[in-house]
Amino acid sequence: MKRVKRSKKREERNDVNDPFIMIPMELKLEILMKLPPRSIARLRFASKHLSSIILGKDFTELCMTRSSTQPRRHLVSVHRGSDMQLFHSFSQEEHRSSSNDHDKVSYTLDPDVRYLFTPPVRGLICGRKGIKMVIGNPSTGQFVTLPRIKTRKKEILSVFGYDPVNDVYKVLCLTVITQRGNIARGIISRDYFLEDVMAWEAIVSKEHQVITLGAKNKWRMIECKYPHRHYAGNHGICRDGVLYYLASYKQKRSLMGFDLSTEEFNVTKLPDDYELQEFGNLVNHSGKITIATQVNTGAIDLWVQDDVNKEVWSKTASVVPSVAHICGANQRLMFRGILPTGEIIFAPLPSPNPFFFLCYDPKEKKVRQVVVDGIGDDSAAIQVFFDHVESYMVL
Repeated sequence: MKRVKRSKKREERNDVNDPFIMIPMELKLEILMKLPPRSIARLRFASKHLSSIILGKDFTELCMTRSSTQPRRHLVSVHRGSDMQLFHSFSQEEHRSSSNDHDKVSYTLDPDVRYLFTPPVRGLICGRKGIKMVIGNPSTGQFVTLPRIKTRKKEILSVFGYDPVNDVYKVLCLTVITQRGNIARGIISRDYFLEDVMAWEAIVSKEHQVITLGAKNKWRMIECKYPHRHYAGNHGICRDGVLYYLASYKQKRSLMGFDLSTEEFNVTKLPDDYELQEFGNLVNHSGKITIATQVNTGAIDLWVQDDVNKEVWSKTASVVPSVAHICGANQRLMFRGILPTGEIIFAPLPSPNPFFFLCYDPKEKKVRQVVVDGIGDDSAAIQVFFDHVESYMVL
């Protein structure tokens, strides 16, 4: 079928007849910002003129500025059945976290792929399963598929972040390569091995790739002068244009940093504490780099980096509250993060039905229960994130 081309004159006539053009810009922005993000995403098809406004960076940043002043939100990701990904978003404020405040967005995924998501960054999230990856906006229900990661390795760490210098989103991906050749040369002692299992320090992250969300969307190989091994299953976090994640460097658990603007790595030494070295995990803690340790669901130690330019850490401890009256005597509680209010988040294991998590105020010694409606036994995977903001960005 031959495609019919529209003449420029016809497009010009359509622009002139567009009723939105006659509305003052300030009024148009005021109207648009009162609409929910999902309506904005659909409205861009209603008018070429409106589309140019909605897709513009000025409008997206204006909406982000407003969203940043609103109460932060919980974001719960649920993989249900074989092909449905469901997102619940609701206020972190106690008096506003009612069922009426819940915003639910569902997205049909590849039925053979169960994505695990990294913490949200400026309202966007990144999900990965093997070498498949998606970027999504839960507020609009939009998801885009990224090119497959260029590797044949199975152990992968991906960290999603925002570069404020260049105003772009990026994903850092690390894969590991086993240094088998070092055994023959005698560099690695055979004492490192047990039943032919490769030693921890004999495996390092050697494939470092970056992709920028935008027009080209291509993976680029980059260099790292710090041979390190990332920890499988751990999430990284993004703070002020830098991606942070934990890794083994020179046989010590260390804090790796990746500057999204310069695309350079750095390494920070961690305190020589046994529990931190063995069990430490990065957590969400109101803009501060914090490493939490919890051994056998007991007391929680928080190591907070007071100055990102110095290797100075302060330690505080918190006792896990008694919640047998809520969860039962046999329910385990796992630490998940800290809200800006200072409340500590715990998630019961195994996941209860209906699903809920607990917010514990260590100063007031009070516990409140947050129930997420619509999550039952058929939920295959549940992830809970904090400090989420709505984004109007159209992908």
